Amino acid sequence: MTKQRLYLFDTTLRDGQQTQGVDFATDDKTRIAEALDGLGIDYIEGGWPGANPTDSDFFDAPPALNSAIFTAFGMTKRAGRSAENDDVLAAVLNAKTPAVCLVGKTHDFHVTTALGISLEENVENIALSMNHLSAQSREPLFDAEHFFDGYKANPDYALECLHAAYDNHARWVVLCDTNGGTLPNEIREITRAVIDSGIPGDHLGIHTHDDTGHAVANSLAAVEAGACQIQGTLNGLGERCGNANLISLIPTLTLKQPYASQFKTGVSRAGVKSLTRISRMLDDILNRVPQKSLPYVGASAFAHKAGLHASAIVKDPSTYEHVDPAIVGNTRIIPMSNQAGQSNLRKRLSEAGIDVEKGDPRLAGILIDIKEREDRGFAYDTAQASFELLARAALDQLPQYFEVKRYRVTVERRRNKRNEMTTLSEAVVAVKIAGKKVLSVSDSLDDHGKDSGPINALAKALAKDLGPYQGCIDDMRLVDFRVRIINGGTEAVTRVIIDSEDSQGRRWSTVGVSANIVDASFQALLDAIQWKLITDGQEVAK
Repeated sequence: MTKQRLYLFDTTLRDGQQTQGVDFATDDKTRIAEALDGLGIDYIEGGWPGANPTDSDFFDAPPALNSAIFTAFGMTKRAGRSAENDDVLAAVLNAKTPAVCLVGKTHDFHVTTALGISLEENVENIALSMNHLSAQSREPLFDAEHFFDGYKANPDYALECLHAAYDNHARWVVLCDTNGGTLPNEIREITRAVIDSGIPGDHLGIHTHDDTGHAVANSLAAVEAGACQIQGTLNGLGERCGNANLISLIPTLTLKQPYASQFKTGVSRAGVKSLTRISRMLDDILNRVPQKSLPYVGASAFAHKAGLHASAIVKDPSTYEHVDPAIVGNTRIIPMSNQAGQSNLRKRLSEAGIDVEKGDPRLAGILIDIKEREDRGFAYDTAQASFELLARAALDQLPQYFEVKRYRVTVERRRNKRNEMTTLSEAVVAVKIAGKKVLSVSDSLDDHGKDSGPINALAKALAKDLGPYQGCIDDMRLVDFRVRIINGGTEAVTRVIIDSEDSQGRRWSTVGVSANIVDASFQALLDAIQWKLITDGQEVAK
């Protein structure tokens, strides 16, 4: 059976940029566009030319795309002027993109209330705008704003707007659930009604928002009804609750039935395998911590905590996994916690390259140690690297790269030369490496001369001079720092979890617990460095 071709339209750089707190630089947009092109996305919407300096600069120096169609976004011509003389539309066309997507109203309430024009004028604006794009040899796309709400309020008028676009050369008519309140059964029924009205599915797209948590389901419902283009964003970025997440949609369409048998996209198996990397690349650009619970690509997507689950996973991963994590570039995790059994433990040790015979008496000791430490506030289900170090120590497989003899952190509050009150931290760390004592000092100032706190000063001092290991340590960086108070009052205990990563894309978590936040942080920092040295195969200096 011939598979129906589905076309993927990414709007991360336009609709995704409307996410609260997201502001892409021009270089960020170029990097993301190139990654999307390599993934196999069909259309990349770059933004609205002329709307802001970043978008204008981006379109002035567009990315070099191999197969994706670069697309500019704008709005249909305004009432009272021709398409040829609308300066806003002209700015969009001046971007010289092969495709142009224009948004227009299809809900009668919005036409009369928001635009303040007649229903007939709005239909004319849509028709003339699509005709103008076609005459300029651009591929015209029409985003039917508020379409589903408009259809429910006045189906005849909503359809009239769609046909005004389709009958005037629109390659794609995109049904937008702009407010994100439509449910899958409504999406399916209304999309079918659109096709029955005479707009074929291979000219029909879907654009959903996640305000009810159904953006992905709504996109699939439209596809089931016959729509052949899906619009979405990486990691579900978008205003309010976000857009349909292409990172979830792509593997569902590729790996899940009945979609895998009925449809095909431009994304290859290699592209599917790059999804985890691309998802985390976007988080890195945004300086965000990756959401662990994301379907397919989250760090917890294939984590198996309960002992019963882990035992079954060892026998056959399909017992508790709906797909092989490697297909989407992810990895299986058997976390260690106070719920763990020996099946979890041996599996996790094996994944870390540590083979222990079943029944080894040291396994029971490790489990007891983990459970006792978690009673004191440690958490090994997230801090996998610290767990590995704990296990290696129990198995006499923990290299002694260096010894910390002492450390000190001071915090000084003072006035600067502009008579402003500032805070500066300073850390001193003394370590012994290969019999030689090394003393390192660092302050808390970042690259921009701003105070970044005592923990940063301590991390800089610890990593400043580790002699033969320095090249390895320079390749790692701290990417997240999380603090939790385990119990309140004057006897409060602090848990610190640190996430680190290196140039190879490896990411690892370590934990420290103490009544003193600095001491808890130092424990986690030491573990992070120790894990990196072991993983890189460093020899102990002599």
